[in-house]
Amino acid sequence: MPAVDAIRTAVIIEGCRSLTAIQDAVRTFSKPYGYDRFVLYSASSTLDEIVERIYWVEGDWFGDSQAVDAVTYIRRCPVTRHILEAGEPFFWTKVPEKEGERYRIVRKPQGPGIHGLQIPVFGPHGLDGAMSLGGERIDTSPSARLSINLVATSAFVSARKLMELPMGEDNRRLSKREGEVLAWTAVGRRQADIAATLGLSIRTVENHLRRARLRLGVATTAEAIRMAIRNGDIEG
Repeated sequence: MPAVDAIRTAVIIEGCRSLTAIQDAVRTFSKPYGYDRFVLYSASSTLDEIVERIYWVEGDWFGDSQAVDAVTYIRRCPVTRHILEAGEPFFWTKVPEKEGERYRIVRKPQGPGIHGLQIPVFGPHGLDGAMSLGGERIDTSPSARLSINLVATSAFVSARKLMELPMGEDNRRLSKREGEVLAWTAVGRRQADIAATLGLSIRTVENHLRRARLRLGVATTAEAIRMAIRNGDIEG
């Protein structure tokens, strides 16, 4: 049964100790449903580009049999922005036309072309990331959609833990730059001002704050500041 297989796969993914192992688990589960293209990324609704970091991109997304890097995928896949409006997984379809490829958000993909399922993942403060899976002949049944949703969400959570936090006993200690950004935030500086002071982009400042929250195991920047002061990473 799809639900049982999905739960079993989610448990396997939770125990994975490498991104490769997560990828293998997702591929194995998704193949019977017709998916052979994958993108897994962290995201934020506060960024113009939405996508913060792509953990995994694989497959013939644009029909030219060429490997797709993160920049190419973001530039050529307009449905990515729809995750800002969606509160749940949604299907999309891509149909070749005389003027070029046309993407549409649909209730149920039909006909020729590449179709897919985009699965937003939300945390305490909104959008955390998403996974998109695609294929030419995908299973769009409710049981398949719900099962893929569970597996994709598990893949995102596990991949983020592996990719965002360093391993070892010192993984809760802030880096020098994370400490600087958090310290400026603690005294009330705006992100734009911090970026100008440190010679960084606003996006990089936000990434440092996000990584500081993850590293310290807290949900808000205010909690991160209190934890960093307690740990001696920044002055109170």
